[in-house]
Amino acid sequence: MELLIGDKAWSTWSMRAWLALKRTGAPFTETLIRLRTERTADEARAAGSPNGKLPVLKDGETTVWDSLAIGEYVAERFPAAQLWPADPAARAAGRSAAAEMHAGFASLRGECPMDLTLRTEVDLSELTHADIRRIVELWSGLLDRFGGPFLVGDWSLADAFYTPVATRFRSYGVRLSDYGDQGAAGAYAERLLNEPGFLEWERGALEDARS
Repeated sequence: MELLIGDKAWSTWSMRAWLALKRTGAPFTETLIRLRTERTADEARAAGSPNGKLPVLKDGETTVWDSLAIGEYVAERFPAAQLWPADPAARAAGRSAAAEMHAGFASLRGECPMDLTLRTEVDLSELTHADIRRIVELWSGLLDRFGGPFLVGDWSLADAFYTPVATRFRSYGVRLSDYGDQGAAGAYAERLLNEPGFLEWERGALEDARS
């Protein structure tokens, strides 16, 4: 298998797909396509991306693009990895949470783009405040409902989708206690940032930034 990804410091979508695939333990190769250049889309298409975007998973004759589609494909391809919980209610909640991240929180994304090399504090708009309050509500509710330590029990694709969010909160100095967190959401964010898969991804990002 081959996974086409963007720069590890910036590409949230690539991180999600990579974390899911890494969790399976299956061997795969990474092909890096540099983002933010005039050639990005052309190079992605030349490497096998149907729409010139990243990430893309190539598995033999099968090509899967879009991080959510890749996550679902990998979950089906490697059922032993248990990327979704067996319980239907937990699985439905996890899928709903992942889809909400996939389609929403536009203000947070726009004001706080992922940058794993960044540490700063910024003034955020009310729309972004609303996004963060919703994330705190979502995380806290799922952690309480399913008992943690991750959103729907054990680590799942939902957690892959929210790991880049946790990096944004760290990069931009967001204190979740300012948004209604009683401690559970902040602790969850820390767990995401200490997961072995994320730490491996981050090491790659920092090594790349130094080169």
